[in-house]
Formats: sequence, structure tokens, C-alpha cells
Amino acid sequence: MIGGAAAAALARPAIGGTPPRVVVVGAGFGGATAARCLAAGGIDVTLVEASERYIACTGSNAVVAGLRGIEAQTFGYEALGRTGLRLVRATASAVDPAARRVTLGDGTALAYDRLILSPGIELRFDAVPGYDARAAEAMPHAWKAGAQTVLLARQLAAIPEGGTVVLSAPANPYRCPPGPYERASLIAHFLKTRKPRAKLILLDAKDTFSKQKLFETAWAKLYPDVLEYVPLAAGGQVSEVDPAAMVVRTDFAEVKADVACIIPPQRAGAIAAQAGCADRSGWCPIDPATFESRLVPGIHVIGDAAIAGAMPKSAFSANAQAKVCAQAVIDLLAGREPEDPRLINTCWSLVAPGYGISIAGVFRPHDGLLADVPGAGGVSPLDAPDAVRAQEAAYGESWYRTITRDVFG
Repeated sequence: MIGGAAAAALARPAIGGTPPRVVVVGAGFGGATAARCLAAGGIDVTLVEASERYIACTGSNAVVAGLRGIEAQTFGYEALGRTGLRLVRATASAVDPAARRVTLGDGTALAYDRLILSPGIELRFDAVPGYDARAAEAMPHAWKAGAQTVLLARQLAAIPEGGTVVLSAPANPYRCPPGPYERASLIAHFLKTRKPRAKLILLDAKDTFSKQKLFETAWAKLYPDVLEYVPLAAGGQVSEVDPAAMVVRTDFAEVKADVACIIPPQRAGAIAAQAGCADRSGWCPIDPATFESRLVPGIHVIGDAAIAGAMPKSAFSANAQAKVCAQAVIDLLAGREPEDPRLINTCWSLVAPGYGISIAGVFRPHDGLLADVPGAGGVSPLDAPDAVRAQEAAYGESWYRTITRDVFG
């Protein structure tokens, strides 16, 4: 992986005497990082992003539970504009891989020698009967941070005494595997401290999940009378919602909710499919050493949209993949063979204020996918004392400050 100083020391490849052109679509943790590294390496970089500001999903569960404001999740792009890259505020509406051209919403065409797509996710509103963009105004998903996050926080704050919160978690794969369970934990904390007669029902479309034993141990200790977990085997998959009646149905039950958070299944952002990089799963198969699309040469896909094998969809992963991808693009443009990378991901989850847990992994290319490096990584000790849980919570917050400073300045 490369940072700014290392990238600046790289040889500056040229095509026909001019710097090669790379277009990066999406300025989240992945795209913004890749663009920074490429610009530092002497590449002519255009970063395409429609939003004026970036609102991070990482950490947004704390906003839902009233532990921080949305401003703590919000970052500007001003510092990126001072790194030597060209920032274009627009929507990428189409990609022509044969012509190596990206078309923007206003019709402007951007030529590229290599294209990096970091489009994040698109919510599959067709996957849960009764749930669509309009229904999300009554039953927010809050899985794209911003207005939905604030809406869910307001609904939770207004829940009546003795009310019921229903939270649904989708089947794999989706953005941030531990995210629904951190959200459940922090909502349970809110109810325990603010609405002690209210309860939370967590409906899950699967039977196993990331950091499961750690979460379940914490729930038994902290929220035994607040949080009810219903896995797939016990009828946890949502079969239908009725937002007008605030009813959530499974194959075995009908639950009336005062607040309902429905997290639907997901797929790669729309531009990835339009470019031909998504397969029938809705996600994008990539070469694990370069992140080049297996379907469309010359296009690289990083972050949540990529099929990254054992490496989960997270902000940490997107940042790490961006650095590896940028190095690979620089090497390929210079006619060099990219080296096989080693990538790291660590994910901290907040179960309550001052109570954190984590999982870490190291990944390498193996049999066409990113695979775990045996013996590397691990999870928090199951029997750790409170002091260790507090330390993990502090580590998670420190990492958030560090990565957002690294990416957005």
C-alpha cells in the first residue's frame, strides 16, 4: 500500500510525452484515497463526485442513538482540491469502455487511460415487498448516511414509553457486516437509558454474523430485557412491510412497530452496472492484485462495490484497497507488473459508550480472490475486562479521526 510520500517518489509514467489520464468516480473513503495517491504519483487525475460534502456511514450509528451530531460525520472536499487533482462536481451517467470515456450528467465527456470506480452501494428497493424509497420516509434504512440518519434519530427520540423498535438486517453480502448489530446495540443503549419500558426486536435474514459471540455476550450483560434477537432459523427474515400501518411481517409473525429501521439488500452503485462491471450478483468481480474488473479491461473497482473475497465491505477496506489499486494503476501505466499486495482491515464496533469490540484480518490474493492470511488477524477476547472494552472504544474513535483526516484533510 502507498501513502502520499511514497507515491510522490514513484517514477512518473507518461504516454506520448504527457501524463496518463485516470478518472476516478466517487469520492468516499475509496475514491478520494485513490485520487490522492495517483495525484501524488504524477498522474493526471480527475475525481468525479456529485455531492458537495461527504457524509460518512462509519460512526453514524452513534448519531442514530443520540451520542453525536451528524456534523461529526460530514466532511468537505476543499483539501482534496489542493492535492493536484481535478475535482469535478457532477454525476457520472455513462461509461464507454471501448472509447475509454466517461460521460457526465451535463453531457461532458472525460477521456481516460484507466478508470477507477468507487461508487459504493445501491439499495435494492425491489427486494422487500412493500419497501421502496417512499416507504423509507416512514421506515428509514439509514444505510446511506445523511437525511435518513437524522430521520431515524428523530423517530427514535420521539418513541413513546413502552414502544417497540424493529430493526431488520439483510442477508450477505452488504455494506459493513457488523453494522446492523452495532446499530441494535446502540439503539438498545438509548432505550435502556432514555425509554426503559421500550424494547427492540432485531430481525435477521441469516443465522450467523460478524463478531456474533462478542455481540451476544454483550447483549446478555447489558440489554437482557431490552433487545430480542430473531435469527433466520426462528423466522427473522422480513417478508413484507406495510409502512402506512407501521407493520413488519415475517413468515411466522406480524410486528407492529413505533419505529422501524429496514436495511434492504444491496448491490454495487448504478454506474458500475452501466459500465458492465457488475455480474448477475449485482457486485463487481475483480482481479485481487490490481482491482481491475474481470469483465471490463481498463476499469478498476474498489470499495463496497467490489467482490473482494474474504475482505469485508468497510471504510477501512476501501481505504486499503484504494492504495493498492492506485499503486497497481501507476505500475500498469508504466509498463510494470504490479506486485501481489497484502491488505489489512480492522473494524471496531461500539456496543455502548465506553464498550468497544473489534475484528481484524490480513488478506492476500489466492485462487483469484482475496483470502485470509492464516494466523493473522483475530477478534477481541470474549472475556476481556471492562478496561479493555473501554480501550477498544477509544481505539475505534481514534481510528475514525485518523482515517477521515487522511482521506479528506
